[in-house]
Amino acid sequence: MRLISGQSRSSNNGLRRRTRNKRVRIIDNTLNYLRESLANYSENDMCQKIDKKLETEGYKNEAEFVRNLDEEEMAYLDSVLEKELSYARSVENDIRVKELTDVYELLF
Repeated sequence: MRLISGQSRSSNNGLRRRTRNKRVRIIDNTLNYLRESLANYSENDMCQKIDKKLETEGYKNEAEFVRNLDEEEMAYLDSVLEKELSYARSVENDIRVKELTDVYELLF
């Protein structure tokens, strides 16, 4: 993986960027795809709740994120991911399918 100027690889394999002597965590790529998918449902209260978790909690990876979901959030995310995976397959976006499947498989 190529690092962008100003980034360094930390010991936990996450990318970090130095900003005015503070380390800022760059969100996991899989979680970026998830947030992008959730944006399609942003008018839904449950979607907003899940997106807020993604934005504020600073999860290291999708497994950590899924462990922090309650049953209702998991059920909602399950239905959203089924639709999003179906769409990604129909447009043959293999990278998106892989990234979203990584989250989907952890739900139950």
